[in-house]
Amino acid sequence: MPDPLVSSGRVPIAYRDFGGSAPSLLLLHGAGGNLAQLTTLAEELRQAYRVVAVDLRGHGRSGDGPWRWDEVLDDLAVVADALGLDRPAVVGVSLGGMLAALWAQRHPECPGAVSLDGNPPPSRPEQLAGMDPGQAATALAELRAVFDGMAAGMAEPLTAERLAAALAGQRATARRYGADPADWVAAFERNLVPCDDGRNLLRPDPELTVRLREAMGSLDLVPAYRDARCPLLLVLATEDLPEQAPFSEVYAAYRRAVRERLDAVDNPRLRVLELAGASHAMVAERPAELAAIVSDFLTEAAHG
Repeated sequence: MPDPLVSSGRVPIAYRDFGGSAPSLLLLHGAGGNLAQLTTLAEELRQAYRVVAVDLRGHGRSGDGPWRWDEVLDDLAVVADALGLDRPAVVGVSLGGMLAALWAQRHPECPGAVSLDGNPPPSRPEQLAGMDPGQAATALAELRAVFDGMAAGMAEPLTAERLAAALAGQRATARRYGADPADWVAAFERNLVPCDDGRNLLRPDPELTVRLREAMGSLDLVPAYRDARCPLLLVLATEDLPEQAPFSEVYAAYRRAVRERLDAVDNPRLRVLELAGASHAMVAERPAELAAIVSDFLTEAAHG
């Protein structure tokens, strides 16, 4: 059965109710992903929560709309209201983690929000602690070129040959993490849009991809961390993804800068956990451990 839609807001939002016990929890994926990528984490969390995952606008089976942070937060509020989720906790991965932090700023009644490495990609030299500004600018230009190339490739319709190669890549990556390859293939296929000529396009579309990069590049989350009036946990990666190896100095400098900025935030409701040995793919690497971290944090918040 297809996942249902909540259509009472500006953009129809697809969701999957994984069930589980109360209290309720909204689960948010990262940029370019969809709710199916969070199945393993959702199954772990549903042991203690009623877990509802959504496709963010422009992703998966949800409708299209401009990427404005307030409007995306409105999407989530509409879903929570439509499903009768009473003061849901919010847990997000990457882009979803940014939204979780913004939700914590906007909803003081929230019982707890968790950002799983929800940091925008580095885009400015001042974000790279300890690097020479000229060297940082050069490295960031090279990194942008890589992202530009990836975006251009994803914007092209997938031929049967390219689709087969992409699916093989998904299976190989799943095996690397000890996951079920069928789950990874299903998650990838959820973002496919068939064309009349037999090829497929990937969601999000090129326009939204550009807007997402712009929105993340200009996003300063420190005010959200400072102003949050509900418990907020940030789980930070400490290692590079294999694909990040050519830019290891950039990402190490960025992680230092993020930590320095967080150390300057004075908010007793904010907690920061640097997860040793974890990369930005921590949800694939260690879903059971993350579920335990989330559950322990929310339980402590509820009794705090």
